[in-house]
Amino acid sequence: MESFILDMQHRICSILSGLDGNEFSYDKWEREEGGYGITRVLQGGKIFEKSCVNVSVIEGSIKMQSFAKRKELKLEEGVDYKFKVSGLSIAIHPNNPFAPSSHANYRYFELFKSDCSEDSEPVLYWFGGGADLNPAYVIDEDANFFHSVHKRVCDKYDHRYYPAFKKWCDEYFFLPNRGEHRGVGGIFFDDLDNKPAEELFEFVKDAAKAYLFAYIPILSKRVNTPYSKKNKEWQLVRRSRSVEFNLCFDRGTRFGITTSVRTESILSSLPLNCIFQYNYKTEPGSLESMSLEILRFPRDWV
Repeated sequence: MESFILDMQHRICSILSGLDGNEFSYDKWEREEGGYGITRVLQGGKIFEKSCVNVSVIEGSIKMQSFAKRKELKLEEGVDYKFKVSGLSIAIHPNNPFAPSSHANYRYFELFKSDCSEDSEPVLYWFGGGADLNPAYVIDEDANFFHSVHKRVCDKYDHRYYPAFKKWCDEYFFLPNRGEHRGVGGIFFDDLDNKPAEELFEFVKDAAKAYLFAYIPILSKRVNTPYSKKNKEWQLVRRSRSVEFNLCFDRGTRFGITTSVRTESILSSLPLNCIFQYNYKTEPGSLESMSLEILRFPRDWV
């Protein structure tokens, strides 16, 4: 997994740099408790307001009360546990309001007894991740395309995956305080351990590669769309919803901060600009109002 995500990071940065004409920064950091990360960010570009493609490979002790699967585990009294996790995280925020932002991450997690030897099998393992599309202006053909690409890769491995992961994505990337979804969804899964690790790894690799095939054509189609000051304002309002979700509800953000992963890297996925305008209202019948209606009530796109 570590080798794969490092290769994907290089590949994705190369593609996005080629589109924008600017290079990603390169920042490698080490974690005192164990592991490292590589944070790569392009901001203030011609196409991208901000994009980050980050890798983290970390290990350390874990507090079981913060552990998503703790209720399913038969943990031994008085035994300490440690984790190892490798992950790739991508967030892309284009300048053009009609070019959607997007997010993807894929990770592999293992849990061990603290006193285990180097060659010990993990107590458990799982894969997690997914990808979602976050447009300011919802364009049906873009949402259809993004979902169809992810459905194909899911169906290749298990026909139950797409409907389950699509529903999970809709439910996860949701702001309950506003009754709004962050975007038009995609796929999301966590704690995936229902098949041999090697088989699940093949699915994760294909899904991560599919993200590029799902997103880049949409991006390329929309980056030169003419837009107005009003369009830009709406984009920044929607980006504030993304920030709100990440800081208030996202489990990955909380995990990263509570495990002392580098804060600058954890928050690098946030957009460079957004606005929190008090009591913002859309005009009935406007493009903004129609997009917001879709973001409140998820559709079956394929």
